Amino acid sequence: MLPSLLPSNPPETVGFPFRPNVKVFAGNSNPKLAQSICESIGISLGKSTVKPFPNGETFVKIDENVRGTDVFVVQSTSPPANQHLMEMFIMIDALRRASASRITAVLPFYGYARQDRKDQPRVPITAKLVANLIVAAGANRVLTMDLHAQQIQGFFDIPVDHLYAAPVLFDHIKRQNTQNMVVVSPDLGGLKMAAAYSQTLGSELAIVAKRRKSPTETEAISVIGDIEGKNVLLVDDLTETAGTLVNAASLLKSRGAQRIQACVSHALLNDLGIERLRKSAIDELITTDTVARSAIEGVRITTLSVAGLLGEAIKRIHSNSSVTSLFEFKG
Repeated sequence: MLPSLLPSNPPETVGFPFRPNVKVFAGNSNPKLAQSICESIGISLGKSTVKPFPNGETFVKIDENVRGTDVFVVQSTSPPANQHLMEMFIMIDALRRASASRITAVLPFYGYARQDRKDQPRVPITAKLVANLIVAAGANRVLTMDLHAQQIQGFFDIPVDHLYAAPVLFDHIKRQNTQNMVVVSPDLGGLKMAAAYSQTLGSELAIVAKRRKSPTETEAISVIGDIEGKNVLLVDDLTETAGTLVNAASLLKSRGAQRIQACVSHALLNDLGIERLRKSAIDELITTDTVARSAIEGVRITTLSVAGLLGEAIKRIHSNSSVTSLFEFKG
């Protein structure tokens, strides 16, 4: 009779440390937001090393076991966009090779979104290229917020959950209880968003017609709607050089507008944008923490956190629940 190959005292599994089946990791683009997301869902931020080699290449190591785990990688493609994109691609590849069961790329801000079509000869559609690279790296799903163009969801061949920061922004604006308000779209492209704000806030709607003179400079031409003697809320999805917002605010002020607030989901704000805001007629900029931003002197900025919204979406994706209710409000 052959001797038994089983140990006489098999190891007990009850002593193994508990490992939750969902983990959140972050690159270097917005670690504060990633930490806040983890706090909102009651888990610790995953341990990883993401740093540059002396020659500028990116080194990534996942410092804990992720085998069979539902993983979420939080990384905004804020400046430097190319560096942060490479960090995300390499992290996703590392997680895939470490046998994570599912990898969701969480992009609070999706860079290159403005390059979503061929608007002149011999130019790329870079938003589609970035989508291809995310899938090629090994992502199984994408969670993002306030895409510059909603059709970008169709650039992916994997599921995309597209959230809106509007519920967080609406809640803040309503608490201010501003009287005699009119919502203004700074260009024709943002009319749909402005109409949603106007309907939810129960205010009037106006539009500023603009002409783009260069990638960093625009010219406000005319205003459609009654704004004289009223408090204005300018709404847009993102601002970087602030040219559109500042020019629109200047025109609105010359037409008799009172207090002017600007509300944008993503405020990247380079040096040119900061300088323009300091000299502008905008009294307050309301935005979110989808991109990391240091304190700016001379500009009144109110930053609202979307960590709770993204955290709830992560919980629902993990449990295969619907995320639709996260961006449904007032029916």
